Amino acid sequence: MRLDEARRIEGQCLCPVFARSPLFIARGEGMYVWDDQGRRYLDFCSGGRAVNALGHCHPRVVAAVKHQAELLLHTSNDYYTEPQLRLAELLTRLVPGTRAFFCNSGAEANEAAMKLARKYAKRQSADRVEFVTARHSFHGRTMATVTATGQPKYQQDFTPLLPGVRYVEFNDIAALEAAITEHTCAVMLEPVQGESGVYPATPEYLQAARRMCDERGVLLILDEVQTGFGRTGKLFAYEHYGITPDILTLSKALGGGVPIGAMLAREAVATAFVPGDHGSTFGGTALAAAAALAAVSALLDEGLADRAASTGEYLAARLSALQQQHELITDFRVIGCMAAVDLAAPIAAEVKTYAQEHGVLFITVGDRMLRLLPALICTPAQVDETIWVIEQALDAVAVTAAHS
Repeated sequence: MRLDEARRIEGQCLCPVFARSPLFIARGEGMYVWDDQGRRYLDFCSGGRAVNALGHCHPRVVAAVKHQAELLLHTSNDYYTEPQLRLAELLTRLVPGTRAFFCNSGAEANEAAMKLARKYAKRQSADRVEFVTARHSFHGRTMATVTATGQPKYQQDFTPLLPGVRYVEFNDIAALEAAITEHTCAVMLEPVQGESGVYPATPEYLQAARRMCDERGVLLILDEVQTGFGRTGKLFAYEHYGITPDILTLSKALGGGVPIGAMLAREAVATAFVPGDHGSTFGGTALAAAAALAAVSALLDEGLADRAASTGEYLAARLSALQQQHELITDFRVIGCMAAVDLAAPIAAEVKTYAQEHGVLFITVGDRMLRLLPALICTPAQVDETIWVIEQALDAVAVTAAHS
């Protein structure tokens, strides 16, 4: 299949929900993808949104999928399967004192977390039903999680939303303290707000959130759908802050490219669920669990969280040098293999298009920000290539603007 045929089929057969780039990706390996014409691109968005932390088609994940496909693809959760149980063992070793629930995506993991938090809180009081979330957050696109998402642009056409969500400014301790009331069941936060532009929580903020939740009998949910599994230079982003959540949500990098999500809840919270309270037809199916077990094991064995930390330091140094050379860059933020670059003019789309035409892929936020999300296997040479292409793009845009 070629790009023109793909566009024709999309125009006739698919719901128009994606703003696609004019690029047909045919295959991927490591840090690279190839289009329908055989042209190679350096993928600096990890398969779109921080999914392929191991790069494309990691050999251990591919082997696990092939092996499992010959044994058992799926059976319902009425029965036991080994890959799901082994994955649960691994994750609960990594986050001690927890139990796992498996689903298919980050939104579903957050949905499960919200349901569990409400049921657990109702043991204390039937009136404890509210959530506190942060403005500019992103928690998913289901009705519950789009309500939890603190961005009106995702909500405005889907009202009325789920009742019982309060929004506060991120990193504002006083606002968070005022928002937690006797009706609050949980505070739900991202340690790093990724979708809105890579804004980390301050240590003081997350530590205060943990303290307030403890003092008031409120659960702390940390959404690490994007930051989990080494993205920030630690296995989980909460490790930067010296705290642990009551509920942790995960997806994206978990499956090595295969769809899977997970909610991990500490023992006393997890057991608020009983059979029939929640479920998932495909959650933790044998194929997805086998892929996830291989992906997480490879990430640990290859020390990729530490490698992400080193890559982040190098990327920050290169962006700092580029900012000094280019007035079109006003600021940037880097934590591990997660970065955002603020631009002085609404040129993000032009920079992205130029980069794609010159063999580098990344994504944007609005019209003044670039997001860089390389796989954790990224090398300094690949960082250099990306920075060079961004520099050339900025030069080209500046020349065009000067002549317009």
